[in-house]
Amino acid sequence: MERNKNEISVRQTALMSVTAGVCVANIYYNQPLLKDMADSFHTSERIIGNMAVLAQAGYGLGLFFLTPLGDKMNRRKLILLLQWLLVLALLGMTFSNNLHVTIAMSLLVGIFSVAAQVILPMAAHLSPHNKGRTVGIIFMGILTGVLAARVFSGFIAEWLSWRYVYGIAAAMVLATSVALYRSLPDITAVFNGSYPDLLRSTLKQLKRFPLLRQTAFLGALMFGVFCSFWTTLTFYLSGTPFRYTTDQIGLFGVLAIFSALLAPMFGKLADQGDANRSRLLAVMLVIGAIVISYFYPDTLWTVVIAVLMLDLGVQAVQVTNVAVIYTLDETAHSRINTIYMTSYFLGGAVGTYSGLLFWQWGKWNAVCLQLLIFSIAGFILLVINKASISLSVKVKDIILKPKTV
Repeated sequence: MERNKNEISVRQTALMSVTAGVCVANIYYNQPLLKDMADSFHTSERIIGNMAVLAQAGYGLGLFFLTPLGDKMNRRKLILLLQWLLVLALLGMTFSNNLHVTIAMSLLVGIFSVAAQVILPMAAHLSPHNKGRTVGIIFMGILTGVLAARVFSGFIAEWLSWRYVYGIAAAMVLATSVALYRSLPDITAVFNGSYPDLLRSTLKQLKRFPLLRQTAFLGALMFGVFCSFWTTLTFYLSGTPFRYTTDQIGLFGVLAIFSALLAPMFGKLADQGDANRSRLLAVMLVIGAIVISYFYPDTLWTVVIAVLMLDLGVQAVQVTNVAVIYTLDETAHSRINTIYMTSYFLGGAVGTYSGLLFWQWGKWNAVCLQLLIFSIAGFILLVINKASISLSVKVKDIILKPKTV
């Protein structure tokens, strides 16, 4: 059967997946680089750590204020505009010799990297007959970009310098924007209201769905754990007793990629109608990783096990959460996704900032305490949710149970 001219091709899908990964990777390049950047600007770990915080916060702001525009304006033009602005911000990171300007550029890099989240609904729109497969491929590109960013930046910084990381990143974003310009079709906007109406409609999704509120809060907590862990791990592995170089620290990102490939197994539990159990198991994995890190902090094998367990748990929660929120209202997927992903990445910013504070307070052991607080809060949320679901089912059974005479 001939493919509909308006349906996405294999080449377009691959290109959009790569582009999404290239865009989102920019907010994670800094994690293995923080020590090098602190030395370059002759500043403290706490101050340079603000770059990681602002990159995450910027992404969260961009998600809420920019990605809903995909329903109001031409998505192709919006993606290209965000990419070109991202190139300028990355060049600012590359050539700036002023600490405050560099930190400000980090915020802008986070804001404009949300082009990845405009690509995702566009791909779904262009694939009416294979929506799940297409979205899965794009999401895998985003996940690969998140996890491979540390490996890439670690090696480039070790052999050249941290500035080359952002210069090369700018070239990659520019190259993908040219490819998208030639490949993607124009799509007519579907939302006719004003921009304030669009934002109000997005916020209404929180009021409509209690499940969205719970899922967004859980996602924020677990991504906060993820970002805090990886940001402070750079300082931990560069100090005593490990004293690893930047490229060696970046290699730990390879472990994260392997563990993330197992996360879809948890999604099968969600498909079987047991999303809460899937997430409980995932959070228990995260808690186990933190406990191992706390009690056996100075050996390589415990770090490796903790990375594998923590990343598998966090990514499993993410996969299951996405499956859950897409059951709510198919006519409002973009706005629901905006609420969830905004909460998710703002949670990452809060987690990063908290991790830096706890690192200054008591180094790795204190960070493990902070990670444990976030994880246990998520576990309690799931337990309460499970109890409320069970209670609801029992009440319905009592009401609907036929009375015997």
